[in-house]
Amino acid sequence: MATRPIADFDAYIDKLTEFVYKTNLFMKPIFSQARKDPKRVVLPEGEEARVLHATQELITLGLAKPILIGRPSVIEMRIQKLGLQIKAGVDFEIVNNESDPRFKEYWSEYYQIMKRRGVTQEQAQRAMIGNHTAIGAIMVQRGEADAMICGTIGDYHEHFSVVKAVFGYRDGVHTAGAMNALLLPSGNTFIADTYVNEDPTPEQLAEITVMAAETVRRFGIEPKVALLSHSNFGSSNSLSASKMRETLERVRERAPDLMIDGEMHGDAALVESIRNDRMPDSPLKGSANILVMPNMEAARISYNLLRVSSSEGVTVGPVLMGVSKPVHVLTPIASVRRIVNMVALAVVEAQTTPL
Repeated sequence: MATRPIADFDAYIDKLTEFVYKTNLFMKPIFSQARKDPKRVVLPEGEEARVLHATQELITLGLAKPILIGRPSVIEMRIQKLGLQIKAGVDFEIVNNESDPRFKEYWSEYYQIMKRRGVTQEQAQRAMIGNHTAIGAIMVQRGEADAMICGTIGDYHEHFSVVKAVFGYRDGVHTAGAMNALLLPSGNTFIADTYVNEDPTPEQLAEITVMAAETVRRFGIEPKVALLSHSNFGSSNSLSASKMRETLERVRERAPDLMIDGEMHGDAALVESIRNDRMPDSPLKGSANILVMPNMEAARISYNLLRVSSSEGVTVGPVLMGVSKPVHVLTPIASVRRIVNMVALAVVEAQTTPL
C-alpha cells in the first residue's frame, strides 16, 4: 500500500474522517478497529465510479487493501477521468476477469460447488468471466481475499444467491438476514429483515434478531429490540401477531439478557411513555434502536419511508448477517460513503473470522 508524506498523519486522518462522513461518531469504533489490521477486500464492480472513489477513500484512511475486479484498461482510464490519485499495483490490486491466469482453478472450484445446482462446466466457465460476484466469492473461499462487498450494480437477490451458494451459513445458524441502519439526529435506528426473507418464520426471526443485536454491539451500541406488529401486546390474535409473540419467546430462550419486548406498535417502540401506558412493566427501556418487522414488505417500506423523509439521516447497509464469511451485498443506490462504511465493517468482521 502506498504511503503519503503528510505531517501529523494521524491528526490528518481523524480530520478527514470527521469532515467527510456524517457517520463519524457512529463508525468511529469500526474505523479505528479496521485501521489496526486492514484486510484484503474484493470489490467485484471494480469499474464503477463509486467503487473507484471509495477505493481512494479506503486507501487514504488506511481501512482496507482493496482488490478490484475488472478490465485494467477501463479501470485506469476511469481513474484518470475521475481525477483520482490511486495507482493499480501500488494502492490496490486488479483481477482481470478476461485473462486471469487462475481462470481454470476458479471455474473448476465454482463448478464443484454448483454442479448439483444445475450448473454445467460451460456455465461455470462463463460465470468466472462474466459474473464478477462469483469470481469474488471464489477468491474469498480460496483465501485470496478476506472479505467481499458487492451489489452496487444489479439485483440484490442475484448477488445473494451466489453468496449463499458459495459460502452457506455460519456454524449454528440456519438462516441469513439483512439489516439497514438509519442514523438520525434523534438517534440510530436499525431495521430488519430488509432484503433476505420475504415472510420469515418465528425461528428465522429469532435468529435474525439475535444476529442483529450482535451486529449493533460491534458499533458500541447497546441493543434495545422491539418486535413490531399491527397488534399491541396481545390486542390481536392474527397469524402475524402470533408469529411475533412466538418470536419473542424464542429470542428470550436464546438470549435471556437481551433487552427486548413485543409485539407492539411502532410508536410504542420509539416512545417510552406510549409503551408504558399499555405495558408499564415492559423490560424495554427508552427508545428501541432495533426494529424487527414481521416480514420483508413491512421492513422495506418502513426503512424507505424513514430514509426519504429524513433529510438529515445517513444510511448504513444492508448489513448481511448469518453468512459464514465477511460478505455484504449492497444495492445500486449505495453511495461512496456507504461503500466505505461497509468495507470497514467487513474488515472488522474478517479480523475475527478465520479463513
